[in-house]
Amino acid sequence: MKKLILASASPQRKKLLKFLGLNFIVRPSRAHELTRIKSTCARLVMKNALLKAKDVASQVKSGIVIGADTLVYDGHGKIIGKPRNLKIARDVLKSMARRPHWVYTGLAVMDAETKKHIVDFEKTKVFMEKLSDHEIARYHNHTSPLDKAGGFDIEGKGGLFIRRIEGCYYNVIGLPLAKLCAVLKKFGVQVLMLLLMVWVIGCSTEYNLATGREESLMYSTEKEVKIGDAVAASIEQQYEINHDVDVNERVENIVKRIVAVCDRQDIVYSAKVINDDLVNAVSLPGGYVYVFKGLLDKVKSDDQLASVIAHEIGHITARHGIKRLQAQYGYMFLQVLSAHSGDADFARGVQAAALSVFLEYSQADEFEADRLAVKYIKKAGYAPEEVSGMLRILREQQDKEPLQPASYWRTHPYINQRIANVNKEISGQLHFKDYLNLTGER
Repeated sequence: MKKLILASASPQRKKLLKFLGLNFIVRPSRAHELTRIKSTCARLVMKNALLKAKDVASQVKSGIVIGADTLVYDGHGKIIGKPRNLKIARDVLKSMARRPHWVYTGLAVMDAETKKHIVDFEKTKVFMEKLSDHEIARYHNHTSPLDKAGGFDIEGKGGLFIRRIEGCYYNVIGLPLAKLCAVLKKFGVQVLMLLLMVWVIGCSTEYNLATGREESLMYSTEKEVKIGDAVAASIEQQYEINHDVDVNERVENIVKRIVAVCDRQDIVYSAKVINDDLVNAVSLPGGYVYVFKGLLDKVKSDDQLASVIAHEIGHITARHGIKRLQAQYGYMFLQVLSAHSGDADFARGVQAAALSVFLEYSQADEFEADRLAVKYIKKAGYAPEEVSGMLRILREQQDKEPLQPASYWRTHPYINQRIANVNKEISGQLHFKDYLNLTGER
């Protein structure tokens, strides 16, 4: 395989290539960068990336040269470059925090021997939190803004300012990894493991208000809604939907109150009642909530029904369904790798690890949805103690059912554990009885 040459001295780009496990050398380009937008930002960064790749390719006899150029665009005809001093850095950061901005990276990969090249670009939309002068000054005390476009580092403490990202997270750092892997593959660079790593780390990343974490997602909101639409159509073919006006109005009114205070407002939520005696409720990606008639007959108040609906909306705001789908695709990919390896031990290890991860996520998802239910119930004006009250009703229902063989690989935490966690979330402290419940089912 031909050697890889990075035509950039950027520390961030070097870190990303090392992260992918690539062997490469650094040869910074001396090309004069264009700085004016004559047509589009995309064309500007692609031209600069190609200029850099051509410059380095002309200095070597062979190798695959990677050129890249990144700019920050304010959406009003202005490129946001590296600030010249702290005052400008502060003003720029405050301006960027007031409205979204776009990060463009041009990517040019060239074979130095044949001069064959491929040029592409990536665009990411960045939303920041509003920042005070004090917050900006504190940030500048820890991080120099003068060597960074826009004056902040998304991969460092500057990431705390990010509210949401639409597009490739690594593009904001300076190198769109998924696109790079796709281009390198066309030059004969083996990227099977690279693509796996990019999938695992994710390329579309955003800050999730519900979970309080930066999260990697394979699916955009639009794709998530389409998946939910398809699954909802299938459910409504299999189950009878209740069309009673009073029943549906009761559920819809509660949903509206919970949605109004939830952490995710970029989708349309809907709720329907299923004519079935099952004491349950389910949620789908994209905003769908289904409540079974059996559960409606069990609840003793709107507060208890609201606790169930808030739990399901918590699953949606935290995107649990989409994350499980991603985990399944990852498992399928690992299965392909294990099959090609011919190593039986490796294949068994993949299966055991996947099972463990799936079940761990499932249990963690329930606890997280319970936590969000308490949060949303409080904000919507319902009684938060009814979250644990509803769980006790579910426990009573469970006790009436036939005993199931004990299983270490259970997909849900014991209800007593959930009640203990909910009580802690409501009161802010853990009582002795709840501590005992957290150790397992009594």
